[in-house]
Amino acid sequence: MTDRPAVLFVCVHNAGRSQMAAGYLEALAGDRIDVLSAGSEPKDRLNPVAVAVMAEEGIDIAGSTPKLLTVDAVRESDVVITMGCGDACPIFPGKRYEDWALDDPAGQDHETVRRIRDDIRARVETLIGELIGPGASGDSATSVAE
Repeated sequence: MTDRPAVLFVCVHNAGRSQMAAGYLEALAGDRIDVLSAGSEPKDRLNPVAVAVMAEEGIDIAGSTPKLLTVDAVRESDVVITMGCGDACPIFPGKRYEDWALDDPAGQDHETVRRIRDDIRARVETLIGELIGPGASGDSATSVAE
């Protein structure tokens, strides 16, 4: 492990919510936080609507690939954030766990996925403040399209 906190985002398919959250955390925190994402039952590709609405924010997640959740990914993380994957995530003592209740963007229209995206951004901004201090996403946030 590094001196930087590591955050793992987990959802069932690792094709929408967790990928959007990882995209925001990478864009807003830069190299101050290590970012991982995975799914309990990953799809073969990202949700194209999730990719499109993130591109509207200036964040390109199109090159990401859904990954299978592993015990090692959880072990390497300081914070594990689940998004509707139930009990699929292994529990290790000393880790911080959160469950973000978010709608699944699969099969949703652009407007619905934008609402989910905006909810994720607000939660990620709060998480950054908790992990590396208030206002820590400051200058980085301005580089993300409004």
